[in-house]
Amino acid sequence: MANLILLNKPFQVLSQFTDEGQRNTLKAYITERGFYPAGRLDYDSEGLLILTDDGQTQHQLANPAFKLEKTYWVQVEGQIDQQAIESLIKGVLLKDGKTKPAQAKIIIEPQLWPRNPPIRERKNQPTSWLELKIKEGKNRQVRRMTAAVGFPTLRLIRYAIGKWTVQDLEPGQSRRAVAHLAAPKKHQQTKPPQTKRKRYSKPKSC
Repeated sequence: MANLILLNKPFQVLSQFTDEGQRNTLKAYITERGFYPAGRLDYDSEGLLILTDDGQTQHQLANPAFKLEKTYWVQVEGQIDQQAIESLIKGVLLKDGKTKPAQAKIIIEPQLWPRNPPIRERKNQPTSWLELKIKEGKNRQVRRMTAAVGFPTLRLIRYAIGKWTVQDLEPGQSRRAVAHLAAPKKHQQTKPPQTKRKRYSKPKSC
């Protein structure tokens, strides 16, 4: 069992505790010692960031190999259509390779906290929302995926990682949780055949 902190990371906050450029960091929101981010969330993205006090759990939560699904709510420029959604589901080609198949659907605008500062909207240019679920961890992947299908991301919120969500958390707020993650499976090694040994019998006493 590992202890977790579920933080609703605000916009323009680094997913670390220090910064030479004097930008906002986790130090303003997390006071408990011994907790470190399990993965990261971009400076200009909002939503769920998980911190833990256990090294193995930190590795499992951050490593895409363990396939914890991440759910994002994405506001994009333009009225996204079903053709773009189908492309996201099948996987889109990025500079560092094709993304794996994802779950994607158009959603109505969720009831969210206001972003500070708000997004820049263009006159006569509508926006729309989609929900995207992925198990990968490419750099700025969601933004690049929506741009690849012709709908640049305006606002990006990570709503969930696995079973954990930011439900009922305002920006900067956090709550405690625990993790019971299965231990990683070890690769089975083929054992060399063993020579059958002759059983030794202890001599009977006279």
